[in-house]
Amino acid sequence: MFNIIDTAASGVSVHRKWLDAVSDNMANINNVASTTGNAFQERFVVAKELPTHNGTVVSQVLSGDKTGRMVYEPTHPLADAGGYVRYPDIDLSEQMGYLIMAQRGYQANIAAVERATSAYQAALNLGKNA
Repeated sequence: MFNIIDTAASGVSVHRKWLDAVSDNMANINNVASTTGNAFQERFVVAKELPTHNGTVVSQVLSGDKTGRMVYEPTHPLADAGGYVRYPDIDLSEQMGYLIMAQRGYQANIAAVERATSAYQAALNLGKNA
């Protein structure tokens, strides 16, 4: 029974990191940089199965393209001589999809921990009543 809790808890941790990365991506989607600087880099969470097959762990957090996308905004204070600034190359609709998946995964793993904990407590109560 403890394996169930450990496995679900590792899933909670991975999905929390994914939620953090997606939140960062969405919060920085409109950050502007000069054309000589780097755009905000989208974050991607990579998870892997633990060798014991009892859950997952974040193996790395990758960064997206630092070149971003060039946008013509000649009135922006960071615009270069040609009137361009650099924005992150992040798709909001894609991030919303990731947000929903990460949130549902997080909720499912929390529910698994709660159910396993309830089953364990019920088993302990059976022992007390015997």
